[in-house]
Amino acid sequence: MKHLLLLAMAVALLLAAPVRAQPPDWKTIRIGVEGAYPPFSEIGADGKLKGFEIELVQAYCAQMRAQCTLVQQDFDGLIPALQSGKVDAIFASLSITEERAKLIGFSKPYLRTPARLVARANAKLEPTAAGLRGKKIGVQRGTTHEAYAVSRFTQSEIVRYGSQDQIFLDLKRGRIDATLMDGPAAAVGFLAKPEGKGFAFIGAAIQDKSFGSGIGVGVRKDDQATLGAKFDAAISALQVSGGFARLAGRYFADDLSPANR
Repeated sequence: MKHLLLLAMAVALLLAAPVRAQPPDWKTIRIGVEGAYPPFSEIGADGKLKGFEIELVQAYCAQMRAQCTLVQQDFDGLIPALQSGKVDAIFASLSITEERAKLIGFSKPYLRTPARLVARANAKLEPTAAGLRGKKIGVQRGTTHEAYAVSRFTQSEIVRYGSQDQIFLDLKRGRIDATLMDGPAAAVGFLAKPEGKGFAFIGAAIQDKSFGSGIGVGVRKDDQATLGAKFDAAISALQVSGGFARLAGRYFADDLSPANR
């Protein structure tokens, strides 16, 4: 009876113990995107996601022969969504920085975008601490632009927003004086549109290591050797084939390829 009891207890413990899942083959991938950062990703009039990064990630998925599901998420919630298992990867102009690399893994860079200051064309501002003294600077929460503005524009009021669209609205209304953001997104998503009339880039592009080593696909650290490697191969393949350049050329005048920076 004692042996039977011990056997029963052992079986119960075995059944209760977590079963280690087999490594995924990544034939299906859930990808977190923002959907509020034109022209990289946005919601079209038909309610569907569209934009440069939406088309680009679909091209990578085709290269990997994977079925990808795009999951829209606020930018500052993307890393928590990855960590909690809600998504398997992040594809949302996510800069590769030392701080983020402590939390998640990354693919190789697939894009580089310079940071630019945007304000009214007649504003007498400069992208420096002194040139923005006493001004309100709008930044998107959770971005490298927020981190840079907080550390460098110490004499300015840094106003944080959930999306770049909200920043543009307040910039037009005069509630903030300028915004720091990706230059290509500003050029195509705002300055080239009617609502961007009267606004312009202020000063030259800002180069700083705090903006990271390029933009990559975010993955969990445990998946970097598998899913991260698959994205690496897809990124390289589209660079070599010219697919990246052709797609980017439909959206941007500048070459944003990390291979040419």
